[in-house]
Amino acid sequence: MRVIFMGTPEFAVAALSSIAEAGHEIVAVYTQPDKPKGRSGKLQPPPVKEKALELGIPVEQPEKLRGEENAERIRSLEPEIIVVAAYGQILPVSILEIPPYGCINIHASLLPKYRGAAPIERSILDGEEETGVTTMYMAKGLDTGDMIDQAVTKILPSDTGESLTNRLAEMGGTLILQTMEKLKQGTAVRTPQKEEESTYAKMLDKAMGRMDFTKPAAELERAVRALYPWPCAYTTIGGHSVKILGAEVTDQTGTPGTILEVTKKYFTIACGTGALRIRKLQPEGKKPMDTPAYLNGNKPDAGMSVGESAE
Repeated sequence: MRVIFMGTPEFAVAALSSIAEAGHEIVAVYTQPDKPKGRSGKLQPPPVKEKALELGIPVEQPEKLRGEENAERIRSLEPEIIVVAAYGQILPVSILEIPPYGCINIHASLLPKYRGAAPIERSILDGEEETGVTTMYMAKGLDTGDMIDQAVTKILPSDTGESLTNRLAEMGGTLILQTMEKLKQGTAVRTPQKEEESTYAKMLDKAMGRMDFTKPAAELERAVRALYPWPCAYTTIGGHSVKILGAEVTDQTGTPGTILEVTKKYFTIACGTGALRIRKLQPEGKKPMDTPAYLNGNKPDAGMSVGESAE
């Protein structure tokens, strides 16, 4: 097939690679503009751009996809299909109507559940037992188009936002080839989404990582995993901001936000239900470290309050 690929983050790289390796002709890759990174403000290309350049594929980075000039440019490339994976812009109808096989999106959830920007993290936060990827026809609404194929995976107790993203990315790369073959053969089946079963996974923001120890420990432990590597679960200990990168649930009880015990290997914070045993963390301005290394230079005491309860 003659393909235009649209994607931006690491999640989309596996699909781009998969399509290229299968021998399809990728005539252009569309991705978001380079963004300044870190204190230097140096422009950083998106992962998809880096991969496209490595593969020798022309890259387009329009600030906005709307506008007749973009539609004209895409028409001139004569794509048979446009494949989209976490591109970050809504495609206007003028572009949706161009390719004869349609604009096909790889979405990281089992639609219609978790439409929107952060389906992977939300599935962990909500304690789902499984998730997956869906290929679908793109329509005017947000992730509302008819579904074509789905692939399912279990959410492991150890899964983080990062590990689950990586696994779903690989699954998406495999699934899109299956979908493209069905489209080419005329065997793709359109399955409308059941609107009443839809849920929305809003975009992540830093405030989501703030730990509220009045919540159950199990919920906070899921947040520690789901929000890694960004924005990360965080709190304050002794007046200093700390990211919590690894924790486990215990059935200990106490006043929420209070340190219940400190050993050489961990310390435990009481929650609304149960408690969190802290195994890995990252003090502000420092590298991630296991709790024993943290305790070498910091001395939290049993009975001490952390987070909002200490402010």
